[in-house]
Amino acid sequence: MTVDVADTLREINFRTPKETINALLLELTKAKASPTQVWERLVRVEKSERDRCNLARRTRTATLGSFKTIDNFDWTWPRSVDRAQYESLSSLSFIDEGHNVLFRGQPGTGKTMLAQNLGLLALQRGYSVRFSTLAAALADLLRQESSPAVERRFKRYTLPDLLILDELGYLPQDTRAADMLYNVIARRHERASTIITTNLAYKQWGTIFPSAACIGALVDRFAQHCHDVDIDAETYRGNRGQNETPPPKMPGRRRR
Repeated sequence: MTVDVADTLREINFRTPKETINALLLELTKAKASPTQVWERLVRVEKSERDRCNLARRTRTATLGSFKTIDNFDWTWPRSVDRAQYESLSSLSFIDEGHNVLFRGQPGTGKTMLAQNLGLLALQRGYSVRFSTLAAALADLLRQESSPAVERRFKRYTLPDLLILDELGYLPQDTRAADMLYNVIARRHERASTIITTNLAYKQWGTIFPSAACIGALVDRFAQHCHDVDIDAETYRGNRGQNETPPPKMPGRRRR
């Protein structure tokens, strides 16, 4: 009885599709490859397939949404933005160091796009990522009906290597929401990286969480090891839709 090699490999949890395995084996047979060469190619193909599946799974979990890639960002548009600082952040050393990043600027100036692109880079380099608006994350935590349920849900926001919380400052939150955010930031402090986008200075965060006693401690922990990226620009958005996406690049276009 002839053994179907592709089926056997699939039975021992090879993820490479059967058709790909068969095509590879046919190619190697015609090339009269040695057994060692056959296994080296099979292992290489299987590793590539597992990496692809792993990236797809982590991308689904990250919920980054749709966005334009960084090559579409018009660096000449803002009156002020530190491009060299952003390119340094793109090395992702801040994740290894457990540092945070704050993107601060008026609505529609590209904060979300810059944050999402760092999230994409992190995914591509093997980090786990989670993206959410701040309001959605807090609502998710607050709707849990018991302490054990809250603890389980906290893992969604405390375990990823990189957490991106978008739009702090757009919707007011109550004291309980402030406590939830403080717990997320405190549990990640010096262990995992968090990116926050906002239109507010640190001293204004209390206006979003009126009467919350933990805001000072929250800011202290987040800002202790934080790279602040300030964007001084007019809004890109206008009538372009809801995403913070810059207009197409145009030579010579510069705001003074």
